Amino acid sequence: MSDTNSNSTVPETSHVPVVLIENVNPNVRNMEYAVRGPIVARAAEIDSEIKSGVKKPFAKVLPANIGDCHATGQTPITFIRQVIALCAYPELLTSQEFPADTKERAKRILAGCRGGSIGSYSGSPGVEVIRQDIAEYIAKRDGVPSKSEDVILCTGASDGIKTILSMLMTGKTGNERAGIMIPVPQYPLYSATLTEYNAQPIRYFMNEENNWSLDISELRRAIEEAKSKCLPRAICVINPGNPTGQVLTRKNIEDVIKFAHDERLMILSDEVYQHNVYAKGSEFFSFKKVLMEMGAPYNRHELASFMSASKGFMGECGFRGGYFEVVNFHPAVKACLLKTISVKLCPPVAGQAVIDCVVNPPVLGDPSYDLFMKEKTHVLSQLKEKANLVTELFNSIEGIKCNTVQGAMYSFPQIFLPPKAIEAAKAKGQTPDSFYCFSLLEETGLCVVPGSGFGQKEGTYHFRMTILPPLEEIRSVLQTFKEFHLQFLSKYK
Repeated sequence: MSDTNSNSTVPETSHVPVVLIENVNPNVRNMEYAVRGPIVARAAEIDSEIKSGVKKPFAKVLPANIGDCHATGQTPITFIRQVIALCAYPELLTSQEFPADTKERAKRILAGCRGGSIGSYSGSPGVEVIRQDIAEYIAKRDGVPSKSEDVILCTGASDGIKTILSMLMTGKTGNERAGIMIPVPQYPLYSATLTEYNAQPIRYFMNEENNWSLDISELRRAIEEAKSKCLPRAICVINPGNPTGQVLTRKNIEDVIKFAHDERLMILSDEVYQHNVYAKGSEFFSFKKVLMEMGAPYNRHELASFMSASKGFMGECGFRGGYFEVVNFHPAVKACLLKTISVKLCPPVAGQAVIDCVVNPPVLGDPSYDLFMKEKTHVLSQLKEKANLVTELFNSIEGIKCNTVQGAMYSFPQIFLPPKAIEAAKAKGQTPDSFYCFSLLEETGLCVVPGSGFGQKEGTYHFRMTILPPLEEIRSVLQTFKEFHLQFLSKYK
């Protein structure tokens, strides 16, 4: 009789992975997202090296690559955090440590949540009372009506933008695939998403010589060149601009609306920096306000506008709160949109509560009003001072030109690199601006993003730097930057 428990063994076979990089969705494989790209990865490595005792010519890495306000030292707005604390732990509603108006806001939000808890699912478009508060905020801002049923809460503005873009895809390939007009330079969410969706980016160049304005002749050039390659479906506009920091004039916005109407393009208006306007003479106008005030036929044109809790004066990036408003959508399309978002169940309810605090802040006479206004004003005034400081300092340095930072949270200076630096970059297999930014990181600890990650005219080189670090820290790092830059020029001249 054979012994079934003998030393016989099952032959080992090597496992071949089912998913290899070669068979990953090529659209996903080809996506690029510069603000969290290789320079940021190297910055994280350097930070770990410093913590392990490796000596560097600087004490720490300064992350100026991404608009993460709290990561660079901004203090949270007290009113927002108190309301969130009360929503998350309603037992605190009996505490005497919280002002009455924060309790009222929290009770209103909780009353709109199933089971009175932000731990429950909300409706897919969001908590209804929050949607009502957003509609009231928009109506007050623009002076035109807004309906809560047109407001959709989302997981940060990025999620809302991707949702609308997905609705615009044709499901076809070749010259029948969707084409979406995007600015250059642009926030890389747009180019990455269009790559993921296998759509055609229709790139239009912002006019750097005129403070990154938007020229209609350039829009016409871009769309005419694209019509043989795709079916143009929409135009995306970022105002105030990221990474360029410009604020569009009302006339510019009117011209874009007329262009979109003539070309039958839906308008996607990224307005997440609407609170961030600094330059004298600059003013934020929402696309919806201008569209409605232009009258027929433009006031019937389709528009989606996007807002976030991550920017402005609040900077609550981690809560992933955002919303978008859809204007003039056909009822059947609106129903399809609601079906689409239902697949994702709902955005984080805590993030929705943050948005509610933004659109429904304390008013004069409320216990929290004075502190809220003091904190909000401080954040925005500091950003304004840093915007002016960065613009002036960059323009005082040989080999750099920087347009006025009118709004948003970034500067996007042009750097004029010597031919030898460009040759050195090519020898390392890097773009010249990436070569420059890697050198800047290694020698100063300042982490910025090369302009090639956002798009730029051929033969020009830029980088994007946030204006978020504390004022004294920015002053110090800009002096270090000036020394680096002049040494870089000297080295490669």
